[in-house]
Amino acid sequence: MLQLFTHTVCLQHDPGPGHPESPARLRAVLEALDQDRFAAVDRVEAPRATREQLLRVHTPAHVERILAITPDADTVRLDEDTLMSSSSAEAGLRAAGALVAAVDAVMTGAATRAFCAVRPPGHHATPDTAMGFCLFNNVAVGAAHALTAHGLKRVAIADFDVHHGNGTQDIFQREPRVLFISSHQQPLYPGTGSPDEQGVGNIVNAPLSSGEGTYEFRELWNDMLMPKLHAFKPQLVLVSAGFDAHQRDPLANLQLQTEDYAWITERLVDLARAHAGGRLVSTLEGGYDLQALAASVSAHVSALLD
Repeated sequence: MLQLFTHTVCLQHDPGPGHPESPARLRAVLEALDQDRFAAVDRVEAPRATREQLLRVHTPAHVERILAITPDADTVRLDEDTLMSSSSAEAGLRAAGALVAAVDAVMTGAATRAFCAVRPPGHHATPDTAMGFCLFNNVAVGAAHALTAHGLKRVAIADFDVHHGNGTQDIFQREPRVLFISSHQQPLYPGTGSPDEQGVGNIVNAPLSSGEGTYEFRELWNDMLMPKLHAFKPQLVLVSAGFDAHQRDPLANLQLQTEDYAWITERLVDLARAHAGGRLVSTLEGGYDLQALAASVSAHVSALLD
């Protein structure tokens, strides 16, 4: 069974006019998933993450700073790219809480796989800093919950967003129970993700160059990244599913096609079946062309269903 975790407040997080990480992104995703072929997906309202769950990966000062910002009307700017509106803190709690609930669902057998259709995204948020449109690191909150609440010893995070998940890397670079695998464009924001960033041997960064596409992406995952994931034998597979490496995306310069997202998802589902009893949780990260985002998420979720 596939469960879909989302919450209406994630549509109310509004960074302001013209911001690429707009509510329209999630509307496009939810409309794409409101089709007959996704009728079997079990839809679940995302709960709030607790402070305890957030504090597993974030500093107290960071958590309190985000939760204290509840502007009545105007946006609050945390940095050049990251802004909050009156509903942003609540949306952040629900986005992180979706990962916790999804991990619980797959670990207890309520679902085999889950997709978290939430925003704001998370993989740039470091232990003490909101950045890159991200407030809390949703996938990291989910991974830490799997380690702490479910006692797992091997959790893999696969990140195919076009931007490097610097926050996820920062959080887990000294945690050998978590393997972080990332393909991303380099050079590009946030400027991290070089192959020599290896943590304690649990970080694998595989940059792609501007203009590269299907062939290079699939070769990289087939020949380098999937073998490392299989060797790790994860008990749970988490996915930072960013769709901004698509050729239509305005924020980067890779040339992936919609079919590439079905392809990588199928490989990650096979990984979960081989080592984790099928358990896989995916969460929405980037993707800023609405047409490409809707089509790519549809391909991703279709592969999760199959």
